[in-house]
Amino acid sequence: MTDAKLLTIEGISKSYPGVKANENVSLSIGRGEVHALLGENGAGKSTLVKMIYGLVRPDEGRMTFLGRTFAPTKPSEARSTGVGMVFQHFSLFEALNVAENVALGMDNPPPQRTLAQRIREVSDGYGLPLDPNRLVGELSAGERQRVEIIRCLLQSPKLLIMDEPTSVLTPQEVEILFTTLRQLAAEGTSILYISHKLEEIRSLCDAATILRRGKVVGSCTPREKSARELAEMMVGATLTPPERAAKDLGDVALEARGLAVPSLNPFGTSLKDISFTVRKGEVLAIGGVAGNGQDELLLALSGEVRSVPGAVRIDGHNSGHLGPNERRAAGLVTGPEERLGHAAAPDMSLTENALLTGALRMGLTNNGFIDWVKTREYSEQIIKTFDVRTPGSHTAARALSGGNLQKFVIGREILQTPGVIIVNQPTWGVDAAAAAFIRQALLDRAAAGAAVVVISQDIDELLEVGDRFAALNEGRLSDPVPVKGLTVDQIGLMLGGAHGMHKAEVHHAQA
Repeated sequence: MTDAKLLTIEGISKSYPGVKANENVSLSIGRGEVHALLGENGAGKSTLVKMIYGLVRPDEGRMTFLGRTFAPTKPSEARSTGVGMVFQHFSLFEALNVAENVALGMDNPPPQRTLAQRIREVSDGYGLPLDPNRLVGELSAGERQRVEIIRCLLQSPKLLIMDEPTSVLTPQEVEILFTTLRQLAAEGTSILYISHKLEEIRSLCDAATILRRGKVVGSCTPREKSARELAEMMVGATLTPPERAAKDLGDVALEARGLAVPSLNPFGTSLKDISFTVRKGEVLAIGGVAGNGQDELLLALSGEVRSVPGAVRIDGHNSGHLGPNERRAAGLVTGPEERLGHAAAPDMSLTENALLTGALRMGLTNNGFIDWVKTREYSEQIIKTFDVRTPGSHTAARALSGGNLQKFVIGREILQTPGVIIVNQPTWGVDAAAAAFIRQALLDRAAAGAAVVVISQDIDELLEVGDRFAALNEGRLSDPVPVKGLTVDQIGLMLGGAHGMHKAEVHHAQA
């Protein structure tokens, strides 16, 4: 790493109607430096990196790149200067192969045969091997991320921006990625790294800039701070860890017996002989790398995809044949991974979104007519109870930051006092304060007697909230085992497909 500055940002500001996304932001990134950009959801991180990548133009301020004025008006200009970006959400076509997807992301791709050879050389050279001829739809989440990274590296970037790059990876895949990033930094490539996983920040990053409400509020060397200190710098307040109340477990509230359903997605993962029970007051933590059947499991448990009558049982009653409204009436509510489009209708107001799932259990209709006064009161109760930062219940769902929309979605379900709550990726891409709030809300609901199923790719989250843990791999679920005593390595093996690692073997490994 050298002291020479690659990118310097001075007094950058950007406003949208009613929102100051960035205000007088200044920072610099050295050549070969891994620089973290930290902040709560809505702190202005995305707007800032979009300005660096040419997706958004600043209102004020200036940027320099290697000492020259830098003001890209589109991503191709940023790329030609030496800026590459790996986005949080993959932009890949599943029906095309790796080489074809890489070509689509390049401004001047070489012939396919030449490109395929370059993909092999570069991917092998950085420890991220890829077969250029494989269909993307057949790749794991970790392999798909490799496609995005290699696509950037083939264009020899001087600055690589990475947004939440480890959210879909196993611990072993994270280590491989970090080895690659350290190699890139040693070769002189700078990396701007955005993540809410603060232990990763401490392990990987040389420096950090902290944003709060659009302004720079501090900078530090991450390894000199604890994860809690970093989180408290982000939120400007003292954080308390979630509290687990002592509890006695009740009867079985949710049971799956040999649950097997085909995936609706041609590149999805069908469920194969899923069996488990969750008792009242218990949290079952289900881990899995993206694409191993998480979405299919939530759909099958929610009733959006139906199964044979005995495959799902709620409070002992056959429910596999029931639809979502019937299961909701029986006390089962869900929070899907996709916030916009599945959990919430983007262009509907928060009041209307509260109605979508709350109408039945909250009594928001009367003889077929919507009680808008009651519905508005319900949405405002969600906003107040779950500290949703929004101008009001009239605001469209798409206008909220990811963390605030997630608090609204989870709050909407919890306030219906369900007997069973199933959530998929409840804190994905959510800042430390919002994540702690959501996890505490789930633990409180369990303490009140609900059966809770948390499906997540965040191992720390699973260990924090779960009583028992099971791994989902290729549509199969391992035997649930007690969370107490489990190590990250053991969980990583289970996530990777150690189907034979059942209760006795896990206990032996713990011993």
